[in-house]
Amino acid sequence: MAQFSLPNNSKIVKGDYYKDKTGSNNIKKVNVYRWNPDDGKNPRIDTFEVDMDNCGPKVLDILFKIKDEIDSSLTFRRSCAHGVCGSCAMNVDGINTLSCIKSHNDIKGELNIYPLPHLKVVKDLIGDLSNLYKQYESIQPWLKTSKTDTEKQEILQSQKDRSKLDGYYECILCACCSTSCPSYWWNGDKYLGPAVLLQAYRWISDSRDEEKKERLKKVADELKLYRCHTIMNCTNSCPKGLNPAKAIGSIKKMLATS
Repeated sequence: MAQFSLPNNSKIVKGDYYKDKTGSNNIKKVNVYRWNPDDGKNPRIDTFEVDMDNCGPKVLDILFKIKDEIDSSLTFRRSCAHGVCGSCAMNVDGINTLSCIKSHNDIKGELNIYPLPHLKVVKDLIGDLSNLYKQYESIQPWLKTSKTDTEKQEILQSQKDRSKLDGYYECILCACCSTSCPSYWWNGDKYLGPAVLLQAYRWISDSRDEEKKERLKKVADELKLYRCHTIMNCTNSCPKGLNPAKAIGSIKKMLATS
């Protein structure tokens, strides 16, 4: 029988326990994934007792409180704190989401916070998105037109054509969908993944773009596109309520009927 084992430095160990020092009666235990590439130690789970009487309503507020008041070495991405930039995407209580819009009141009992799954961890809650950005660049996410520079000042679009972009242009590339997709876990080096394919469809369906056929050719590949098996993890995990699976299905339909 085949036996599999994880590398020693990939095994998660029990980390430090930080007890509350405020004397509050409203305490929440927060378990946070920690890993520092510079100390050579295994990843660990640190547990923090957090005073919820003096904490904002979102998961990101808890992280700020831990960093500001308990352990300043905690590392995570954040920027706008309004669900617009996608920086603070992480796995909260088993679900990929944006910590700035996820309410900790929705989670009963202990709170578990991990980086987005199946990404190389840079440090603590920060995943390496380099591969996703390269894939995004590969679909050439900009308007392509044969118009000269003087003609490019304004390219008109009807309200009907503009409405076709709804549900696609709102993507903020937080990677919650791609990192919830098993096909992307196993074939992330070749499969473009839900986030990038949704963005590809956004440009394919833009009536102002003149290279629809070329864009379809770019993604018409067994691995780039057809690794999607429509299990809907991507749609279920999107914090913006978008439907990457629908976009991918629309690309497949275009290729089948073109």
